[in-house]
Amino acid sequence: MLARDSSMQTIANCSAFDEIAVAVIADLKSEARSEISRMVAETMLPLGRTARQLAMDEIAVARPVLEHSAALTDNDLIEVASTRSQEHLLAVTQRSSIGELVSDALVTHGEDSVVASLLGNRGAQIARNTYEQVAERAESSAILQAPFVRRQGVPLDLLNDLFVAVAPALRQEILKQYENVSPAELEAALERSRTRVSKAYGGLPQDLEAARMELRKLERAGQIQPPLLVRLMREGSASRTLFLLALAHLTEADYQLVRRLVDTRDIDAMALLCRAAGFDRALFVTLSLLVVSEEGGRANLEEFGKLYERVPVIAAQRAVRFWKVSTAA
Repeated sequence: MLARDSSMQTIANCSAFDEIAVAVIADLKSEARSEISRMVAETMLPLGRTARQLAMDEIAVARPVLEHSAALTDNDLIEVASTRSQEHLLAVTQRSSIGELVSDALVTHGEDSVVASLLGNRGAQIARNTYEQVAERAESSAILQAPFVRRQGVPLDLLNDLFVAVAPALRQEILKQYENVSPAELEAALERSRTRVSKAYGGLPQDLEAARMELRKLERAGQIQPPLLVRLMREGSASRTLFLLALAHLTEADYQLVRRLVDTRDIDAMALLCRAAGFDRALFVTLSLLVVSEEGGRANLEEFGKLYERVPVIAAQRAVRFWKVSTAA
């Protein structure tokens, strides 16, 4: 009973101190407020009102409590994320643990540097919908790409969406994750991909329907074979749409995806697509030369071949399965 009475007395004293501190802190100089902030950040006593007021102060005062105080609630931290400076948000990302709702607020209101810091915090819990926001931003933000790819727990389908946007070194890291994922995890990720709305890449060419009719004619004649791609590519712009359709057909990929890879001359991603489809090395090298233009590509002839050999077949097949998911286009 004595211990219980002592504990209740301590809580009462803390509550009284908390109320008094809030009333007087605002009148103190910055140096004094900073010292109090460091003390509050280190204590486990329930000084929630004091901690909240210090958290809303200028960053030199707020940083210790934002980074360490256990007295701050998720609601306090969300309010900081939505009303205070980017330096305040960056301080919050340094906490030893961060809840999903706080992480979402940091992503919603934070600049890329804040989000990158959050991704690097292993103690931060991040929900699926928040990861989706980060993935969309990472497509055009080099600052976010490496932290996003390297964070444990990022949904595999979102990593796949980012594949064509990142540098070759990060692509290799994504491929390693395809190699290690279990069949059950892969199927779950594929199902999530099927339910997401894909963004179409540009408009449709005017000769698309005519090219589709020609493709069906060639298919009935049994002429849709990998070597056909080389002939169509060499015929130039007149057969370009038919080439893209034929490549999509042979690789069982989406037309818009194939078009994007060819238009951007993304040879790394094309290697993945062709490797998964079982194209031979010589065919891939020839197609690569034609895509980048034969004059500009001959110097890279050997490099194209080495690139193709470096692509792990199993990882390529797993990665391309995402690309074969039907899209709105």
